[in-house]
Amino acid sequence: MSLRLRLSLTLGAAFALIWALAAAWMLSDLRNQMMFSLDQRLVASARMVAGLLEQLPALPSKGEGTHFSAEQLNIPGGMACQVSSLRGEILARSHSSPEQTLEAEKMGFHDQMIDGAPWRSFTLARGDVRITTADRQIEREALNMSILLAASVPVGVALLGCLCLLWLGIGQGLAPLNRLREALMRRNADSLEPLQLQSFPSELKPLLDTQNQLFQRIGKTIERERRLTGDAAHELRSPLTAIKTHLQVARMTEGSARDQSLARAEEGADRMHRTLEQLLLLARVEGSLSFDDGVQCSAEQVAKLAIQDAAGGERQRIKLHLPTTLSSAPVQMPAVLSIAALRNLLDNALRHTPADAAVELSLETVGQRARFVVRDHGPGIAAQDLQHLTQRFWRNGQSTGCGLGLAIVQAIVQRCACTLHFDSRPDGLRVELTMPLQPV
Repeated sequence: MSLRLRLSLTLGAAFALIWALAAAWMLSDLRNQMMFSLDQRLVASARMVAGLLEQLPALPSKGEGTHFSAEQLNIPGGMACQVSSLRGEILARSHSSPEQTLEAEKMGFHDQMIDGAPWRSFTLARGDVRITTADRQIEREALNMSILLAASVPVGVALLGCLCLLWLGIGQGLAPLNRLREALMRRNADSLEPLQLQSFPSELKPLLDTQNQLFQRIGKTIERERRLTGDAAHELRSPLTAIKTHLQVARMTEGSARDQSLARAEEGADRMHRTLEQLLLLARVEGSLSFDDGVQCSAEQVAKLAIQDAAGGERQRIKLHLPTTLSSAPVQMPAVLSIAALRNLLDNALRHTPADAAVELSLETVGQRARFVVRDHGPGIAAQDLQHLTQRFWRNGQSTGCGLGLAIVQAIVQRCACTLHFDSRPDGLRVELTMPLQPV
């Protein structure tokens, strides 16, 4: 079911119900007013006949009564009039009166059955006579029905007109959605530019903004995938070429030269393996994949596990400095990401620190955050190069890594509300990484 039809049915049903209730109330009040007017007509006719009788010759005191025409008594058409004495004798009656006498014992209004038909009568006592006026209920109902029909037809026509206007109004109100749909249908499959629609309603503006934000996110995702593909193709080409070259040399040589070529080929394979692992981790961190495996680690556990995972047999070169008091609250991020971020910082520090020097890792907790400081004793880095440290595949002339470690750290920092700060000094580079802690 279309939105336009659904809205029309819902609003139309509510509209029709309100109109029906209002019409029923109006018609009921109209019926009551009309019945009141007909009763007042009976009263006015009885009083008018009483005034006429005072001007006519004396009526016979008994007998079968004198018949007057409705014109003589000024009785409206369809009404009957009867004049009787206090003892019940009929003194006069109109030609329109039924054969059966009208009951005149009760004063005021009275409903009675005469000749099998219902009548509505009114009796007025005036001196020694009683004047009774009456009309048929069937004629009252016929008059009531004609008036109600005359009043209900305009109401029905107005209701149908309102429903038609409602249908047209809803269609006009939903026209911006059709414009949005047509704009999306006209776009190319690879078009990710924001939609520009003029005179768009304020109620639908959030929908348009959300759609444009979705295009931006899709564009960033596609650009990230293209960049990852291009970077991977560029970075893996050199190791593959080197491995192929060393294997060809090993095939053509013997002895130590062959062993040396095979060793270099193995080194190239290891480097390519590390690069692939770093690329896959970066793609997962920058994507929407979840790393939450339910494992929670405190800041001290993160530091110790990162040291264990640090590069090869050089982990003994890392010195861990712990304060006397340290919060035991777990870090508020996936443990695998916190360990990977700190491990990459340690690997980078080990790579740039001389073999006879140590890498220092300090840890402290301040409030609801854990602060890790990694210090190496390398040559440091120029101030103008600090801004390039977290770029993909950026390396200075002295680096032997693949250039992805710090880019992964930056991606984890952006994803998990951490902070990262570099401080280059003559005696080495200091990297400060803070992580949020779960409230205790």
